[in-house]
Amino acid sequence: MQLQFDSSGSVEGFATSLQTLAARVDVAAILVLACDENGWQPEDVDPLLKTSEVPVFGGIFPQIAYQGGNHVKGTLLVGLASAPETGVIEGLSDADAEYEQALLPLAERWSETCGGQTYLVIVDGLASRISALIESLFYTFGLEHNFIGGGAGSLSFEKRPCVITPQGLKKDAALVALLPVPSSIGVTHGWEPVSEAFTVTSSERNVVKSIDWEPAAAFYTRMIHAHSGQDLSIDDFFSVAKSYPLGISRLGAEMVVRDPLMMNEKGELTCVGEVPEGCMVRLLNGNPDTLIAAATHAREQALAAYQGSTLASTDWLLIDCISRVLYLGDDMTKELQAVAQGEAVFGAFTLGEIANSGNDYLDFYNKTIVVGLLG
Repeated sequence: MQLQFDSSGSVEGFATSLQTLAARVDVAAILVLACDENGWQPEDVDPLLKTSEVPVFGGIFPQIAYQGGNHVKGTLLVGLASAPETGVIEGLSDADAEYEQALLPLAERWSETCGGQTYLVIVDGLASRISALIESLFYTFGLEHNFIGGGAGSLSFEKRPCVITPQGLKKDAALVALLPVPSSIGVTHGWEPVSEAFTVTSSERNVVKSIDWEPAAAFYTRMIHAHSGQDLSIDDFFSVAKSYPLGISRLGAEMVVRDPLMMNEKGELTCVGEVPEGCMVRLLNGNPDTLIAAATHAREQALAAYQGSTLASTDWLLIDCISRVLYLGDDMTKELQAVAQGEAVFGAFTLGEIANSGNDYLDFYNKTIVVGLLG
């Protein structure tokens, strides 16, 4: 893979880098990881995407990872030696959308592929039916190939075009790309339960309405105060909530983390990703040591699962939750070092993470680190 980083984040810088990379004979497609602070507008970027000499796809994220740092501004272009198959799924918050039907043409088109492949999935991280899409991806494609990806979008929590496709910038959409490379995946989070399990008694997709029959926001606020003495408010919600995700219990596996983004005057919690009614949740907490140890473990998982003949020609792709950056602060460099251990790592800090852990689960995660070793 050929990497080119434009620190300016400008549309002009992107255009120059795109033209330079697309002109290389060893580049057949370009993955773009851009920062939200670049301030790109569809009317400026879409003409570049539609007229590029090679297919361009990717996402606009809160931050990106490159050369051991987390960047709030800039654009990373990754030149791929082979062009992947891509598809776009629209209506990612549409209550009536049938994602399996939308994915079926892709499955039929890709049924002839063989050898090592990896599904890269980039979604609008603020869409309300991401988990439904993930479930449909599993039922449509199974786990014959690995999945890795995450949620694009802005920390302003304002929905705007953030998924980069060959047809232009999209919002409330998902891009699925079948990369012609094998991979191994590591998935961990490092958050630990600090409460007993409680039942989500009412929810609608990514909005939790009640827990144990109590308004969800009041229940959540009370649990945090009991653990730390801190109080929550609507206006200052995320500064406290970033340290207290919810964990959905899962039989025989690590809990799936859900990140509460905001609460409203109705007493509801809005999360990144769906929280099923009737599921059991626990309040989680962590510290820098547990999160950094989890990053090391994710790298070890990916290495242990790698089945290629040599590591000499592999690339490390990092999908890391932006709330881990907000929680760790200056210690974020330690998490990046734990993953890289002297090797080059690139990737995105996302609004939710997508991966299959081993061959058992395909899920949409929050506050989780995903490490992909691409062959």
